[in-house]
This record gives sequence, C-alpha cells and structure tokens, in this order.
Amino acid sequence: MSMSSAIDDLPSAIFLMGPTASGKTALAMELVKRLPCEVVSVDSTMVYRGMDIGSAKPDAAVRAIAPHRLIDIRDPTDTYSAAQFRTDALCEMADITASGRIPLLVGGTMLYFRVLEKGLSPLPAADPAVRAKLTAEAEALGWGVLHARLASIDPLLAQRIHENDPQRIQRALEIIALTGKAPTELFAAEESPGLPYRLLKLILSPADRGLLQRRIATRFVQMLREGLVGEVEFLYNRGDLDLCTPALRAVGYRQVWEYLAGHYDFATMQERALAATRQLARRQLTWLRPEPAAQWLESTDPEVVTQALRLVAQYQIAGY
Repeated sequence: MSMSSAIDDLPSAIFLMGPTASGKTALAMELVKRLPCEVVSVDSTMVYRGMDIGSAKPDAAVRAIAPHRLIDIRDPTDTYSAAQFRTDALCEMADITASGRIPLLVGGTMLYFRVLEKGLSPLPAADPAVRAKLTAEAEALGWGVLHARLASIDPLLAQRIHENDPQRIQRALEIIALTGKAPTELFAAEESPGLPYRLLKLILSPADRGLLQRRIATRFVQMLREGLVGEVEFLYNRGDLDLCTPALRAVGYRQVWEYLAGHYDFATMQERALAATRQLARRQLTWLRPEPAAQWLESTDPEVVTQALRLVAQYQIAGY
C-alpha cells in the first residue's frame, strides 16, 4: 500500500487553531451546523470548573448547538498536563470517529495541539536538586536573567515562553542542565508516533494585528462586565488556591487575583491583563507561523465560513 493511500484510509479530523480573540468558537459553531463534526476543546484553562468568564468558555447557548468535550473536567486545585490532554483527546476522538462523525479540535493552547499531533518528547523527569539550584538563582538574580540565559541557548523556545513564566523557564533550564541539549533540539530529534488521523489544519487570525489587539481589549472589557472579578473573587475566597496553582497562571486570572490581593488598583489590573493577553497572542502566532501544511483563514472575511467549507471539500474531510 502506498503512503498516500494509507493516509487516505485514516479517519478524518480537523484542527481549528488561532490566537486568542480570533473568533475560533464562532467559526466552530458554524462548521458544526454544516458538517458531521463534534468539538473537542484544546484549551488549558477551559478544563477547569468555575473558570468560565476569563477563559471565554462557550456559554450554554453555544454548547447546546455545539457541545464541547474536555471542558469542566478538573477542579482548579488539580494539575493537568499536556500528556493527560493527549490521552483524553485521543479517547474523545476515537469515540467521535466510532459514531461516524469527525473530531473538530478547537482552541489556542498550541502545546496541546503539538503534543496531540507529534506525541511526547523523551524529556528527563524532574530533578529536585537542579530545580532548587535554579530557584535559588532566580531569587538572587531574577527570572528575567534566567530567561535571558535560556534565550542564549534556545532562542526559539525563549520566544514562546514569557519572562514572567517561572515554571516553564525553570523546566527548560532543567532540561538543558540534565541533557546538555536545547529543548527545541530534543523536540526535533524525537521520533513521532504520528496521529492516526488525516488532518486538515485551519488557522484563523486577522491579518491586521492592530485589529486583533482591539478585539482583545473589547473582549476583556466584556469579561469585566460579565463578572470576571466576581468569578476570581470566588476562587480567591475558597482558601485552597494561590498563585502557585497552575490554573491561576492563566492570563486575566493572575492579574485580577493580584488586584484582589491589593497589589495594585483596578486600572493597573486592566493594563496588566491586556498586556499579558497581547503577549499570549504573540506567542500563539509564533507557534503558528511555521505550522506545516496549515491553511490560514482571514477571520474578518465575511466569506470565512465558505472558505473553510471549501477547504473541507478540497481535503475530502467530510466525505465530499
């Protein structure tokens, strides 16, 4: 059997990726109305119960039309890794395929998409001694200095990690210390088991980055109107969460939490949350630009749904 015929025999799946506030949920809903698809969420914050407004979790009306799998499956006290996501997503995809439908994976957590498609890298386990040494260095020098060190060794990965993300900076430098290699080099060297699906990868984004920033600002104001501060205040008052909890590193949540803790005023909270969200969008686009075999869609185009359906037909995804 030839490689192309083997690929053609695989079940179909669609990745719908894009930066935050690009309109992925709206497009996914339109595709579900027109195609035999079921949505699997690819979002590291939507997995948590009670984190609805700040994660832009689809509301009940949207989910009545397009139910989303892998939403509300963890408490915020729980950790949830890319490895756990891959296991869960493959299970949901197999269930959808068995029902004769097509998995439509939608979200903005680019690491989850990558791990799902490529598998897990053979990375070393955590080393408490190395982590303690890095933590001590960070306390003495600041995480910015350690981020600069990472950038000098693995500039591509440093672009994808914000300098205020100590957990990921520490993990990257730990891998370097334990292996003597840049994490990006290890990712490239891994033998991928491959995803057993014939993929159509769609990337939704406005070409105008200024427009994306305005969308981010408009959406954050709407989140505040819908009760984001109250949502975070409920988490704050639970007593079993703090800013070391992985769930609360999500953009927006951290800044509102710090506002509630009295670290700065409301206006400063807004500025910091917007800056963090813009930085997130830039990191997402950094992941997406080199994405192989992906089809880019202009999110402001009034014909974007038609264009997406045309690509579905072209790739013979839905039996067209």
